[in-house]
Amino acid sequence: MPSEVISRYLEAIYYMRAEGETVTNARLAEWLSVSRPTVTAGLRRMARDGLLRSDAGKEVLLTAEGEGKAAAIVRRHRIMERWLTDALGLDWVVADEEAARLEHAISEVVENRLYEVLGRPESCPHGNPIPGHSEAVAGEVRLAGLTRGRATVTRISEVAEREAPSLLHYLHERNLVPGTRLTLVEVDRIGNTMRISAVDREVTLSRETAGKVWVLPE
Repeated sequence: MPSEVISRYLEAIYYMRAEGETVTNARLAEWLSVSRPTVTAGLRRMARDGLLRSDAGKEVLLTAEGEGKAAAIVRRHRIMERWLTDALGLDWVVADEEAARLEHAISEVVENRLYEVLGRPESCPHGNPIPGHSEAVAGEVRLAGLTRGRATVTRISEVAEREAPSLLHYLHERNLVPGTRLTLVEVDRIGNTMRISAVDREVTLSRETAGKVWVLPE
């Protein structure tokens, strides 16, 4: 496995790419809460180790080897999250924080055993697929893009999970979790909000927040 520092870079790149973001030095620095020179030094090391493509220009793109290592790190993290929530009863936010610490300490043997003991889960607690074992739900869209009708929550953006942990609490308290069915009540384009009904309760979300929730329209 790569060092813990390089693992953080790989993981961040994987998450942003999964959300359709263009990964740049500046965006990585923002995500990792470090300076741009620090990111530049880290990326040079990754390029030296064959983890970054040299033809990507200003965009940060992984080589096939880099993609494989990034997927392995994310897979381990999401399996750890499942164990921490399903077996130990920790909440979403605490499980994510603890998984970030533990993912660098367990072996592939332990990872595989946990996966089997947990019943071969297809996603992390927030609904994101486990690399190598499952994929995102076909046909899902961001809640912000829903224009009418009903939908079922499929997952919460990993970017939101890392950059706005308070948002996880907010969504969990309002039962906007994977598997919840909701109905779009109103879209307020002037106020840039949308009102939905879920679990016998109406909730008003900003379009920004709704953009971090993925749903499958009915």
